[in-house]
Amino acid sequence: MKSIVKRLSIFFTFLAALSCAAGAQVLAEHLFSEAGNNSGLNRSAEAGFAEEEFRRGVQSYYRGFFNDAIIQFEKALSYLPDEKLILDWLGKSYYRAGMEGTALEQWQFASDSGYGGILLENKIEVVRERRVNASVESNLRYTETGTFNGVNANDAGSFQIFSQPISVLANADGTIWVCAYGSNELVLLDINGNVVRRVTGPLNGFDRPVDVIRAQDGKLLVSESAGDRISVLSEGGLFEKYIGKKGRGVGELVGPQYLAQDYLGNIYATDFGNARVSVFDKDGNGLFYFGKKDFSFGGLKGPTGIAVRGESVYVADGVLGAVYEFDLSGNYVDVLVQEKTFAFPEAMKFSATKDSLIISDRNHVYSIDLGTGAVYENAFMGNAPARVTSAVPDQNGNILAADFRNNEIYILSNMTELLGGLFVEIERVDAEKFPKVTMNIRVQNRRRQPVVGLRAENFYISEGKRPAAKLRFEGAASSNKNLDVAIVVDRSASARHDAALDQAVRDIAASMQGVGNITLISSGAIPVTEYTGDPRGLLNFSVSALKAGRSASCAFDLALRMAVNGLINAQPKRAVIYITDGRMPQNSFDRYGLTDLTAYMDNNSVAFSVICLGQGALDEELDYIYKNSYGRSYYVYRPEGLGSIVQDLLDVPNGLYQFSFESALFTDMGRAYLPLEVETYIMNRSGRDETGYFAPLQ
Repeated sequence: MKSIVKRLSIFFTFLAALSCAAGAQVLAEHLFSEAGNNSGLNRSAEAGFAEEEFRRGVQSYYRGFFNDAIIQFEKALSYLPDEKLILDWLGKSYYRAGMEGTALEQWQFASDSGYGGILLENKIEVVRERRVNASVESNLRYTETGTFNGVNANDAGSFQIFSQPISVLANADGTIWVCAYGSNELVLLDINGNVVRRVTGPLNGFDRPVDVIRAQDGKLLVSESAGDRISVLSEGGLFEKYIGKKGRGVGELVGPQYLAQDYLGNIYATDFGNARVSVFDKDGNGLFYFGKKDFSFGGLKGPTGIAVRGESVYVADGVLGAVYEFDLSGNYVDVLVQEKTFAFPEAMKFSATKDSLIISDRNHVYSIDLGTGAVYENAFMGNAPARVTSAVPDQNGNILAADFRNNEIYILSNMTELLGGLFVEIERVDAEKFPKVTMNIRVQNRRRQPVVGLRAENFYISEGKRPAAKLRFEGAASSNKNLDVAIVVDRSASARHDAALDQAVRDIAASMQGVGNITLISSGAIPVTEYTGDPRGLLNFSVSALKAGRSASCAFDLALRMAVNGLINAQPKRAVIYITDGRMPQNSFDRYGLTDLTAYMDNNSVAFSVICLGQGALDEELDYIYKNSYGRSYYVYRPEGLGSIVQDLLDVPNGLYQFSFESALFTDMGRAYLPLEVETYIMNRSGRDETGYFAPLQ
């Protein structure tokens, strides 16, 4: 009897396998429908050729060979000219290659034929909008999209998370430090509001903490208003030492409020009790104080918020309702915002673009243009009682506002982001170890800003509409500490800059500390790869060793494409650093346009920074590229040097996430196109993408 049951079991298992194989065979043989074949030739032969080219194109795409993928998808279309799935993938390849206009054409053809539905229509809308509105504005209107409440109430009762949040520090990985005045602690929250860590300071605890900032060396500085001191903590929150003590002399404090640091490492604290600003060096030694009445300035009455950029120190006065500008020595320069403009301004933090200040004022959040002093309202919390003490930009384009009175952290987003949702892209699928599949997912907002800090619970991944089995969150690129760099050297720059060029390359190589890969490309009449490998190989760089000679006509576009091509399969954090005298040479954009080059970097998450060998302003083309590619501009002889450039690039937001799962789909010996879907959720926003892949041929 057992033998009969066993034989029947084997028989039905065999039938099930045949059924699955037949289903997969149908999937492989009918990947492209008869409706897509308008060539007049036999569909089976045409479809067979198209499917083979299509499979090669998909694999080339996932390997980062976008030009090869374009050629292969074009060949597939030559067999089935109106096949929508091929048009979609051709659009994807053009998009990743930086040719967004051509990508939109392909997607529009597919959409007009009824393919893709709302998902494709939304993609077309977002990409078109990005091409028109490339830059991020600083005077946008924001609305509340979510809150982190200090008390978690559920059926089991109430649990305090934090009490009286007074300031917030946004981290590069999407987490935030909340400085809780009422509960005397720092609380680290993830993007979903979950508590990651609590820090209570030294053994005797914090004494009414007000502000927390991250110093240049990565340590945390916490002002304690009742303790009349500043606590220095390690990057993870372990107490190290105190700065300052109670008193009225140099290096002494009475009720310190908000903190800032200049490029020299000096620490500035608004000393509310002494109606001044106290300054310490990076080691915590008192230097001087300023803000008292003199012949040119009436004196601070109640200093609160403070911010430092370049040679300027900006101080808000809560009593006078104004913002004043001083130099780094404490000399009064000018009034930035007139008295009585604000009711009671408190914390001031720089916007993401660093060209404006975000200031909290009771139930308002404003931005101040540093060039003109103009004030714009970013958000209004309503007429209900509120006290917003701090508002800071996070890595995801939001503003995080601490409401001291209502015990809440508000997440404020631009209205277009709330309505448009997230832009989600399955960037790469690796099925070489099938059935184990690894996939990279990139998440951005509508303005191309990466969304960082997401967790596994923010994603739903399925294959063929069924949940992926054994799903594993492999990690987020935002936590990656490695950086691959391509340096592009402008060979049209004058020989008088050679010494500065040598020093710039050496400084970049030294700041990488032997971690990551570095490539050096000469941008001459014909671009030349001069070096690739360990950064330590360029510690003694000399311009005299370059193979490419000087030329008034330099192919900047080809050099930049060459640099980005080498970074496509590099570390998730990657960047191009262009060293130039600030002028664009002749023939810079003969083959590739400015917007296409910028899109090529943006669509492959390559940051672009510029080191200027001269003191003049950059040409507008360079200015456009770096401002729209998450990079920065540096003067080679700036006082603080170039040692921070690599860390600045490591801090660039990166919205790449990696997952792995075990596929349950039948591959038909590697010929079946396997569907894959992902949905991403955060607060009141979501996004979706659909794609497919092929398992290895057998």
